Amino acid sequence: MTLKSMTGFARADGKLDSIRWHWEIRTLNSRGLDIRMRVPSGFDGLEQRVREACSNRLGRGNCSVSLNIKREAGLGELRLNENALREVVSALGQVEKIIQAKPARLDGILSLKGVLEYSEPEDNEELIAARREALLDSLAEALDDLIGARETEGARLHQAIANQIEQIGEIVAKIMSAPARQPDKIRERLQQQIRRLTSEDLGLDEARLHQEAMLLATKADIEEELERLKAHIASARELLDAKGPAGRRFEFLAQEFNREANTICSKSNDPELTNLGLSLKAVIDQMREQVQNIE
Repeated sequence: MTLKSMTGFARADGKLDSIRWHWEIRTLNSRGLDIRMRVPSGFDGLEQRVREACSNRLGRGNCSVSLNIKREAGLGELRLNENALREVVSALGQVEKIIQAKPARLDGILSLKGVLEYSEPEDNEELIAARREALLDSLAEALDDLIGARETEGARLHQAIANQIEQIGEIVAKIMSAPARQPDKIRERLQQQIRRLTSEDLGLDEARLHQEAMLLATKADIEEELERLKAHIASARELLDAKGPAGRRFEFLAQEFNREANTICSKSNDPELTNLGLSLKAVIDQMREQVQNIE
């Protein structure tokens, strides 16, 4: 069983040194593989590696990848900007010469922007490289979980489509054995139509009527459509267990199923065959909805 769905979600958490992170990956249906990323500033260098990892593991789908980073508090350094402090004190002295004002309080001075500066510890190249590899390992875990979720949904799709293929096969068998398709029934129906037309004394040539009736019978024959449907059923069963992405081929095959069903309905001149053709179309439409979810 190899079918995979295009829909799925996964999350993976990680921690190294002073940062914590989590990846989130969501995939939805799409005609191709469309990868969209959202990473924090300073981690832009990961984007190419992330895109490669997703492309190597996913065949189709609209894939959204996001990385959230949190740094542990209290690891930075608080420093006094002496130059800024001198400029503030000098400005306060000038103000006191111009207007009478209370002396500024120390906490007020220190709260001014630029007097006290908080700086994050600088990361060395070795730590940056280790963090990058840890982030990518965590991404691989998220991709493993995502593929597992897509495979689980794919198993459900496999069962649903297999059931629909069986239903299609049963309806095709009923059409093939329908009394209305038996030669004697076809002959009887044509004879009735010819008798009805000739009995009305419309001046129609009986030989020409027989010729036209046989032509109509040939046009109404659905043997080729039924044979093609049988071939499509065999192909669909093979695709169910095909290796690798099969969604595009399944979508094309579903269109072919629908084309044959439409032809059968348009050629039908018997209520029973028409009803069976409509039932066939209904099951094919259900299958077409399911195969749109396959990778």
